[in-house]
Amino acid sequence: MLTNTPYYEAIQLIERLHRHFLDVLKVELDKKGIQDINNVQSMILFNIGDDEMTVGELTIRGYYLGSNVSYNVKKMVENDYLVQERSVHDKRSIRVRLSKKGIELKELISNMFKRHEEKLKTSEIKDEHLNGLNNSLKMLERFWAAQANFSGGY
Repeated sequence: MLTNTPYYEAIQLIERLHRHFLDVLKVELDKKGIQDINNVQSMILFNIGDDEMTVGELTIRGYYLGSNVSYNVKKMVENDYLVQERSVHDKRSIRVRLSKKGIELKELISNMFKRHEEKLKTSEIKDEHLNGLNNSLKMLERFWAAQANFSGGY
């Protein structure tokens, strides 16, 4: 049965860890009394960082979590986390960047990451473990990318 293979277990762990991380981020937002942006939108905002990009670029770069990037961007613009402007070079294209409020939230998330990294130093999880994990995840990402691009038969 497939459910007890290392491959299937990895898929389940990736999904579960993603949800746990979003829960951790939600708790951080709640602690700070931030209720006008959700955890998914916060990660989109964090990944935009100092860049300016279109919604299409957000999607291509994989800076979204879940679906409906356009909806999430619209909500972040409405709540003053993002500034939206027409591209100077292509009037059909809308570009987004962090507002002052967005930059403040990005810093809050960055500080959370720094706190977590400090706490990890006193845990059983060492840099070499994370490096090995990252290498394995990158290999799995490349494998899945190859499967998604596969157009031949079996």
